[in-house]
Amino acid sequence: MSRTLHLALHPYGVGGPGQHGLWKDPRVAKNASIDINYYIRLAQAAEHALFDALFIVDSQFINSTYPAHYLNRLEPLTLLSAVATHTKHLGLVGTASSTYNSPFNLARRFASLDHISGGRAGWNVVTSFDTGTARNFGLDEHLDYSTRYGRALEFVQVARGLWDSYEDDAFPADVERGVFLDPAKLHGLDHAGEHFKIAGPLNLSRSPQGQPVIFQAGVSEEGRDLAAQVAEGIFAPGGTLESARDYYADVKKRTAAYGRDPEHVKILIHGGPVVAATDEAARRREREIFEEDDDFGRNLALLGRSFGAYDFSVHDLDAPFPDVAHLAEKGGRTGATQLIARARSENLTLRQVAESINQFRQSPFVGDPRTVADTIQQWFEARALDGFNLAFRTEDELNYFVDSVVPLLQKRGLFRTEYTSDTLRGNLGLPIPANRHSRERQLVND
Repeated sequence: MSRTLHLALHPYGVGGPGQHGLWKDPRVAKNASIDINYYIRLAQAAEHALFDALFIVDSQFINSTYPAHYLNRLEPLTLLSAVATHTKHLGLVGTASSTYNSPFNLARRFASLDHISGGRAGWNVVTSFDTGTARNFGLDEHLDYSTRYGRALEFVQVARGLWDSYEDDAFPADVERGVFLDPAKLHGLDHAGEHFKIAGPLNLSRSPQGQPVIFQAGVSEEGRDLAAQVAEGIFAPGGTLESARDYYADVKKRTAAYGRDPEHVKILIHGGPVVAATDEAARRREREIFEEDDDFGRNLALLGRSFGAYDFSVHDLDAPFPDVAHLAEKGGRTGATQLIARARSENLTLRQVAESINQFRQSPFVGDPRTVADTIQQWFEARALDGFNLAFRTEDELNYFVDSVVPLLQKRGLFRTEYTSDTLRGNLGLPIPANRHSRERQLVND
């Protein structure tokens, strides 16, 4: 089966991590992150270019050191519901925490977006590594790593069960017989697990794509295993071609071990391509972007996020990296543990660690349109990815990529020249999940 490259768009707004100075750019409106028209324009540009999805990130805790986009932004499902009415084919993927939501409420909200959009909703499942989030939900302590991932697995299972509350033909709406609902095709959930006890049923039918598409971003062992069990799309780290290939092979292998078809899990890596008329101009612009955003205070705050928004400024910057291993378990454990190990092995100071997390690293996706298209093709054919979750600093840069790089990918047969479906599942090449109750009924009849 021939593979097709998949592209999603991730808006920066006024600037996320690594893009702290973006709000100063005169081409970026200072209210972009809360301007629905900004998102609609980007979504329509992405749809014009035949992208698979618009991807909206989120978190539920901030302090004054967080990137500008995080300080003042719209809630994802509200945003995507508005965008849905201005697009027809583009998938709409929103981030929502399995740690700080209830399954019934969140399942209903995503199912509503799925109906509003005609089957284009996706849920990016996160477990929340900002420990301060707990205090916004009346809790004194953030859940530990293994508990968050165990809860996430059960949460997705419950949501999927709720999305199957109605069989596809549950509503005959037969006026002559006076039958709106066939009650035999409405099913309670009656779930009682380690983390949730939920009766159901959900008061909303299945959408044209059956259920919203599940996305996840798993890097740790627990994250990769969760992705292999439930994810249909994965937002993966990039790094080198070799590391991306290793990650791709590992997750696909885990997926097969759980009895799932690896082709039904699409792995997209984050990409921030810089495209210019020449390779030299693009490399120069890449360096300029780094220098615009290189700020030690911001880097120190960004380091703190991996440790649950810990304030490293209370320590002597030129003393050895402090012993904060206990904070990693309830923060971003994988990244935090790697930082601690490197600091110890290289005897680094706090200042050196903070400086190292924002060192200039040349991206492979920088150059003139042909260079960037060549690199995308190389990574795709090397099975390092199934696609990209792309981010552009400005609308002009998105449009330049669409006008210059996308046509090259299309001419090479790597990317679609038209949408083949009206649903997100259809365009990703994913099957519609059979309603579990219909399937059981069929097995009994057979």
